[in-house]
Amino acid sequence: QVQLVESGGGLVQAGDSLKLSCAASGRTFSVHAMGWFRQAPGKEREFVAAIDWGRGNTYYADSVKGRFTISRDNAKNTVFLQMNSLKPEDTAVYYCAACRIPAAMADYDQEYEYDYWGQGTQVTVSS
Repeated sequence: QVQLVESGGGLVQAGDSLKLSCAASGRTFSVHAMGWFRQAPGKEREFVAAIDWGRGNTYYADSVKGRFTISRDNAKNTVFLQMNSLKPEDTAVYYCAACRIPAAMADYDQEYEYDYWGQGTQVTVSS
């Protein structure tokens, strides 16, 4: 089992930046990639970004490309999501997820690739 705990959410204004963290514990050696998803009120959960845990390759949703950056600290078993130039439409609960089975980077935008999920952290961007 892998436990994931997100932190760093909050209320910011449009144009501001925010950095989310996701700390993994437990059988972290089994993790091959980690991702961030988000769910806005009344909408389905959607992919934001993913990172290959070993090589550090990254993959982003078009809606956040150029504004968000995913990174990881292997020594601390932590993945980050740096969010810049935030927009009101970025308002959502952000979830961290981890997967055990290697896949193509382009497949990491699918929820079914992930085995473990965090509880989520709220990000609210006011206009």
